[in-house]
Formats: sequence, C-alpha cells, structure tokens
Amino acid sequence: MLNYINLDLIFHALADPARRVMVERLSQGPASVSELAKPLAMSLPAVVQHLQVLEASGLVRSEKVGRVRTCRIEPVVLSTAEQWISERRTSWEHHLDKLGDYLAEHPDE
Repeated sequence: MLNYINLDLIFHALADPARRVMVERLSQGPASVSELAKPLAMSLPAVVQHLQVLEASGLVRSEKVGRVRTCRIEPVVLSTAEQWISERRTSWEHHLDKLGDYLAEHPDE
C-alpha cells in the first residue's frame, strides 16, 4: 500500500510547471542549481525555494561540494507516483471493459 502522505507531497511538488521543468532536466542527469535556473524566468532564490519543495517531497536530493550544490532525481520516489497512476488506470480500464461487455450484450438499451 502506498504512503498517501508522501504521495500528496509528490503530486504537490509536481503541480508547479517550474518544478516539472527541473524534474525533466534532472531526469537527464545531475545538475547544479544554476543549471536548473537557466531556462526559468525567475530569481535564483525562487529556484532554491522550488528545489526545497522538490527535496521535501523526496523527488530530488542535493549535496553541496565547495560552492556548488548539485541536485539529483530520486527515481524510486517518482515511481511511487507512477505506481499510483498505474493502479488508477488499471482500475478504470477494468470498469470500462465491463461497461463495453454490458453494452455489447445489451445493444438496444
């Protein structure tokens, strides 16, 4: 069973377009905060705030070496959201299959 508190944090983190851009970039490999900030039209402090949300959700972790903070994606955490979505999709596909069967058996209704 999924931990729904963590799931809420993950979906909250992914709800923002800027954070999704960061996650997209990090899915290609580690990046510094300044690299993550380049495509975004916001200040560096705003980028850091978004990264804090991503880190609080567990989607991203970072480490500071010298003056550079490098961020990495946590694929296991991202798979939690994927698992939840997959379970919903499977459930709805099952319901729609049953509806299709019913409609095929009762074409005049």
